[in-house]
Amino acid sequence: MLRFYQTKKLECGVDEAGRGCLAGPVVAAAVILPPDFFHPDIQDSKKIPEKTRYLLREIIIKEAWAWNIGISSVEHIDQVNILNASFLAMNEAIKGLCIVPELLVIDGNRFKNDTSIAHVCLIKGDCKNINVAAASILAKTFRDDIMNLLHSEFPNYQWNTNKGYPTISHRNAIQQFGLTKYHRKSFQCLPSPNLFSEF
Repeated sequence: MLRFYQTKKLECGVDEAGRGCLAGPVVAAAVILPPDFFHPDIQDSKKIPEKTRYLLREIIIKEAWAWNIGISSVEHIDQVNILNASFLAMNEAIKGLCIVPELLVIDGNRFKNDTSIAHVCLIKGDCKNINVAAASILAKTFRDDIMNLLHSEFPNYQWNTNKGYPTISHRNAIQQFGLTKYHRKSFQCLPSPNLFSEF
C-alpha cells in the first residue's frame, strides 16, 4: 500500500528516469500531493502500462499542490557522470516548485542535496511512497515524450519503443549506424565504441 513517509511536515517525493539508458537525457520530477490524496493505480511507473501512465500523469498534474520537472542533458551527463547529473536534475525539479516543501523523500539510497530542505532517502521509494510514485510517473512520461521527439530525428534507433535503453535492437542499430549526438559517449554503448563513427 502506498502511503506518505510522514504526515507532520509538507512532503515532496522525488524520482528520476533514464539513468540506465544509452541515449537521451535523465529526467527528474518532484511532486507534492495533498496529504489526504489517494489513487489505487499510482505506483512505480515501471509496473504501469504506458497508456495508464499518461492517464495518471493528468490526474497527478491536476491534483498535486505542486510539481516540477528537471532535466540533465546528454552533454551534462558526459561531463559530470550519470549519478551527479541525476542529482542535478532532482535539485532542479525541487527548486522550481511553486511551494517549498518541508521534507524531501528521495527514491534510492543517496542524494546530494543542494537545498536547505531536510531529506530522507527511501530505497524502492516508488513502491512505498505515493509522492515518490507520482514523481516516477511524471519523470518517466516526460522523458518518454522527449525520446519520442528524438526518434523522429533518428528513427533507426527505435527510441519510440526502447526509449534509449540498451535493448538488443538498440545496440544493433548503434553497430550498424554509429553513435548519434544524443548517445552518451561516457557510456559503453558497445564493447568497442571507438570503432563507430559519430553523426
